[in-house]
Amino acid sequence: MSEAVAGGARVRMIPATVRRYAATRPLTERLRVAAYARVSTDDEEQLTSYEAQVDYYTRKIRENPDWTFVEVYADEGISGTNTKKRKNFNRMIDDAMAGKIDRIITKSVSRFARNTVDTLTAVRKLKEKGVGVTFEKENIDTLDSKGELLITIMSSLAQEESRSISENVTWGWRKRIADGKVSLAYSNFLGYEKGPDGKMQIVEEEAKIVREIYAMFLDGKTPSGIASALTKRGVSTPAGKTKWQASTVKSILSNEKYKGDALLQKTFTVDFLTKKAKVNEGEAPQYYVEGSHPAIVSGEVFELAQVELARRRQRGGHTSAVTPFSGRLVCGECGAYFGSKVWHSTDAYRSVVYRCNRKYDKKGAPCPSPHVREEEIKVAFEKALGMMLECRSEIFSA
Repeated sequence: MSEAVAGGARVRMIPATVRRYAATRPLTERLRVAAYARVSTDDEEQLTSYEAQVDYYTRKIRENPDWTFVEVYADEGISGTNTKKRKNFNRMIDDAMAGKIDRIITKSVSRFARNTVDTLTAVRKLKEKGVGVTFEKENIDTLDSKGELLITIMSSLAQEESRSISENVTWGWRKRIADGKVSLAYSNFLGYEKGPDGKMQIVEEEAKIVREIYAMFLDGKTPSGIASALTKRGVSTPAGKTKWQASTVKSILSNEKYKGDALLQKTFTVDFLTKKAKVNEGEAPQYYVEGSHPAIVSGEVFELAQVELARRRQRGGHTSAVTPFSGRLVCGECGAYFGSKVWHSTDAYRSVVYRCNRKYDKKGAPCPSPHVREEEIKVAFEKALGMMLECRSEIFSA
């Protein structure tokens, strides 16, 4: 305590007894200190770096008599460009805001975050709570008056570094594509695995399922009907699940990799910060590699499937292919499929008829085509088959 006289008035200074940014923490108490460590990949070299950081900060905090060790929060194998997916980083911020931490130590600004907005948001949030962050490499203390200016500058540099790395990775990826090198997410792809030489090789047990899907589809079954059949049989999906979806079947039917070709860069990353991917609709170049790997189905079968997919989309509606004539009768009036209906299903007058699926379409005028009884269709089919057999020599020689 000291006194001074100014203009005849006595001024007495009362010294501070609490911390500037945390009024509830007396100066005499030990600081509760935590550390944050992060590495960007899961390879062995980076894993060693990750373990070394955890060990370094644990010893550093415990050896300081003025500090109380809280925890080393660490994320491994996670990019620093965005904090949303960094579980332990977010947990550390939550603990600090809950009053469990007084100071955080980290290696550098780029280890903390490579996104300027995320860095400043976190630092300001912690500063308001009285929690400081020390960046060892840059020698920055966020509770210092110059801290925020330095943080802004260093974060911007780190963000540009991240942009440069992202652009280099993208360039390398596109160079591989341009050279025709195909990579695949094997864990979500049915029928292939990575061979000893790093190239795609067929898994015959799974390839049989792929061929069966194409056969069922070309035989008239719908993707939903195929999915239901595979689920009932207990066949695993490409992702290893037990329930098949129609969209999964459609994806298999339309993927050119099953005929041994590969269309590369179907999607691209819009923003290196958000990592958001978008379907490539001409914004980035694409590359089509013919014969890049062994085919599971022939090119002819694949093209037939594409024609059938387009035909069904054009005609609209769907067929369950539960009867021999499902998906094979087309309305001469509007081009839609005929579907089977059961009349008098619970009495002696039960009968099966086929009628246009747009007969009572609410979206437009009803189709004027009449229904046809199943018996009439069978008779017409037998007659047509007989005529074909009589002319089989001409047909097969054509």
